[in-house]
Amino acid sequence: MNRTVAWLTARSLLGLRRSLLLFVLPVLLLLLAGLVRWAAGPDPELTTHLLTGFALGTLVPLLCLIAGTGAIGPEIDDGSIVYLLAKPVSRFTIVITKLAVALGIVLLFSALPTLLAGLVLAGWTRQVSVGYALGAAVAGLAYCALFLMLAVLSRHAVVIGLLYAVIWESVIGRFVPGAQDLSVQQWALAVVNAVVTPSSGGGGITSAVGAPAGAVALAVVAVGATGYAGWRLRSLRLTGEQ
Repeated sequence: MNRTVAWLTARSLLGLRRSLLLFVLPVLLLLLAGLVRWAAGPDPELTTHLLTGFALGTLVPLLCLIAGTGAIGPEIDDGSIVYLLAKPVSRFTIVITKLAVALGIVLLFSALPTLLAGLVLAGWTRQVSVGYALGAAVAGLAYCALFLMLAVLSRHAVVIGLLYAVIWESVIGRFVPGAQDLSVQQWALAVVNAVVTPSSGGGGITSAVGAPAGAVALAVVAVGATGYAGWRLRSLRLTGEQ
């Protein structure tokens, strides 16, 4: 970790425009949770659908896309990354620091609102709120690492990441059986399923993989993407060309 890199990254990510984008989805999640609880009461089925479909399926990947690509992408695009690379700081340290800042922002704007939404919908019943908050956190780590790596590899990281989040994670990864095994959302749901107490009254949480496999897959993706991003950043010449 490098404090200077962390401070500059946080200041960039928490600028006015990005802050507005970061606030919209969490506020919408909490409003929907309050509306559902007011209209339907403590309904396990609706709780599962909202937290799985909106929180893990939409909120987490989109916020990770903003934070992960925004942590380093703009610096590469405008060429200012060369000033950072000219400093005596390890490229891997730069990547890990930026990932840590992006993850911290994702925890604040996705895992915490997911916990609060779970409490509004179900209270502490069956540890639903805790399970989904943990799922949002581990999914956030994997997504941030993937999107940060994309930002290092391509100037079109936002478009590629958006297509991945919308098409693969939200559609293919949710409904195509074979593809579910390669979905970050499904891996996170396996972690959620391991935490949430089973219920006989509906609202069951299902995942295409087991909890051990999901946890291992999340760790492999996070470590692998971070390592590859650091390796590719080492090949980034000071002219700004790859």
